[in-house]
Amino acid sequence: MIKQRSKLLSFAVCVSVASSACGFLGGSNSSPPPPNRAEEETASDTVTITVGKSESRDVASVIQANGSLSADESSNVAPKTAGKLANVTVNVGQFISGGTVMARIDDRDAKLQLASANASVKRAQAAVRQAEARLGLSPGGSFNASAIPEVRVANANYEQTVAELRQAEANEKRYRELVETGDVSMVVYEQWRTQRDTARARERAAKQQLDAAVNLARQNNQAIASALADVEAARTQVANAEQAIADTVIRAPFSGFISSRPVAIGEFVSTATVIATILRTNPIKAQLQIAEADVPYVVPGRGVSLQVDAYKDRRFAGMVIAVNPAVDPVSRSAIVEATIENGDNALRQGMFATARITREGGSKGIFIPRSAVYNHQSTQSYRVFVIQEGLAKLRVVQLGPEEGEWIQILSGVEADEVVATSNLDNLYEGAKVSF
Repeated sequence: MIKQRSKLLSFAVCVSVASSACGFLGGSNSSPPPPNRAEEETASDTVTITVGKSESRDVASVIQANGSLSADESSNVAPKTAGKLANVTVNVGQFISGGTVMARIDDRDAKLQLASANASVKRAQAAVRQAEARLGLSPGGSFNASAIPEVRVANANYEQTVAELRQAEANEKRYRELVETGDVSMVVYEQWRTQRDTARARERAAKQQLDAAVNLARQNNQAIASALADVEAARTQVANAEQAIADTVIRAPFSGFISSRPVAIGEFVSTATVIATILRTNPIKAQLQIAEADVPYVVPGRGVSLQVDAYKDRRFAGMVIAVNPAVDPVSRSAIVEATIENGDNALRQGMFATARITREGGSKGIFIPRSAVYNHQSTQSYRVFVIQEGLAKLRVVQLGPEEGEWIQILSGVEADEVVATSNLDNLYEGAKVSF
């Protein structure tokens, strides 16, 4: 048995020596040595990343507030006149510009009133021309009593009686002197005295006729003024009728969105009937509640950053425009009104909003690129990988507010540290990295 084992061992040694000799004799025909597995594994474990740097920034002190949104302006548009609704040109959700026609009311009655008013103007103008004709005036001519034909005739007659009176008075005087000297009898003198008295009566009558003619001319001139007043009154009726026609067209008071249209074509509407409700939502208002202790720190002009549940990844900027001077005795809060830019109409009336209002004072904060934050689902934590000497160091962080592409880190990262910003799902504590 021992001899057999010795033989087998001798055979194995011979085979081993023969194999070595064959390898030595083979020279260049021998195969290359196997690769270094440790080096390959080290190279494959290196993760290629991009990096950013944490920054220290000034952080404004803010006041947290909640509230709701309301339109900057809201108008329940009603007609200026009653009537049957002939047309409605707007629908809910439609944006319209200020002055756009929203609806029309049947205007046939208003047009008939306008035609009647125009006819009244023509009648009044005809009365003016008739009154001018009675005075011999050209259309639009100025009044002069002495130029009226009846007045001219009465004045000529009066001047003639005045001349006759002067002649009669002269004759009466001359014969009275002759009677005193005895050259003429009393009978002859009495004849001339009678003529003088008759001339006086005729002069008075002519003067009365002249005055009557002037008064009549003045009355006729007042008739012209009255007729002209009738023309103006008729023109006012025309303007009222034209306005009544214009009032049948219902226009938007300002640019905005239609939120309600409770009427239909053919309905009879009054001046109290709401045709449509229009909202101006750019800018939009936010009614925010702040604690009583924060009231002294909020004044008009303070910046506001606002979020709504519908757009959780967006922040909307605005400004405080008013602070209610009264504090609610139950909730011990005050209402702050802010105006928020809403150019794309993302914010809607009635939305619930959370807001941050800047106040005086502030502090320093650490900010990193938002791409450097990794949400680890299994642990429900936020992680950041800080790069130190080519190795990734895992940090669990607490997040603060965002500012554009940057996010504040409340704890876990210091200023001026290098952080990984890509390939985060392949990193782990102590991972080798290259960038």
